Amino acid sequence: MKEIIIRESEAGQRLDKFLNRCLPKAGKSFLYKMLRKKNIVLNDKKVAGKKLLQCGDSLKIFFSKETMYKLSAVPAKKYPILEQKYVLYEDDNVLIVNKPAGMLSQKAKQSDVSLTEYLRGYLLKTGIVMSEALKVFQPGVCNRLDLNTSGIVLSGKHLTAVRELSLILKKCTIKKYYLCLVQGNIKEGRKMSDYLRKNPKMNKVSISHFRKEDSFCIDTSYEPFAWYEEGTLLKVELITGKTHQIRSHLAYAGHPIAGDVKYGKQQYNQTFKKAYGLQRQFLHAWQVVFPEMHGSLKNLSLKTITAPLPNQLEKILEQLHRQENLYEKKQKENSKENKEKNHWKRNLGRATYNIHCPDSSYIDSEIFDY
Repeated sequence: MKEIIIRESEAGQRLDKFLNRCLPKAGKSFLYKMLRKKNIVLNDKKVAGKKLLQCGDSLKIFFSKETMYKLSAVPAKKYPILEQKYVLYEDDNVLIVNKPAGMLSQKAKQSDVSLTEYLRGYLLKTGIVMSEALKVFQPGVCNRLDLNTSGIVLSGKHLTAVRELSLILKKCTIKKYYLCLVQGNIKEGRKMSDYLRKNPKMNKVSISHFRKEDSFCIDTSYEPFAWYEEGTLLKVELITGKTHQIRSHLAYAGHPIAGDVKYGKQQYNQTFKKAYGLQRQFLHAWQVVFPEMHGSLKNLSLKTITAPLPNQLEKILEQLHRQENLYEKKQKENSKENKEKNHWKRNLGRATYNIHCPDSSYIDSEIFDY
């Protein structure tokens, strides 16, 4: 007989799915038969396979050691290990990392090695999960970034955290901000609402101002951060989260992202490739702002997590021909109005003029000063 005490990382799963992972070589029909015959009991009681497990439950399996080994023996898998420098935030429930460009978020085919494998390797190395535990719950990413997009990826260490993270992503209550360099001189912020349609065969999407069959409504908001002769650095809020949304939406608006071979302009991309060695889209998942939360995510309530730009993208910005950034422009406007105000005071000998100075407090204090 083997007894398994359900841990927090395993709670919330259906009993039959848990057993399938524990005993991968046992068929479903065999497991259901063992449940009916009370050879498998939960808290010493006969239960159905659909029963949801809770932390602290006692699962007893009345098999011989030979049968247990035969049904559960799976060669131990080796995982690559994520370096500590990529970890942005970690607690008992959540792991938030800064994914480098060129790494898949999840496997596209069985032979791929993705961020998911690196996360599991990290959790094994740090002792947060044991290899046995991976049979019943395998931590993975909750949001995906494109192969050549860098930045913030969220991951839950147990099923409850994964579900809570997935819920706030689905409800769009978490704020997600990206930085990207686009073609054109954009002076004002804008919110765009259009429709996105996928083409799975081409692994590409198209944007339309009008609803079409199988299309999804998308919302994207942006504001300029800094201006260069070669383009504009934008802070983009991904309000909805669909495949290639930012890349395709900005291209549809006439401002393709530098280095984007799928939705960008070939000549514009070639300029950046030759001059700066850019061989990826200049798009980075920069910041997330969590709503007020409770439960396993309470430590993240109202927190802001920021992923610094990769060194290559920072160096490119340093080499570009910079114009004023938004912060500098606001400072100059304030300085000009203050001078006018002081001029009137000196000439009229009174201080009754209440000239309004624009408030620049909405500018993020972490704005990049390039």
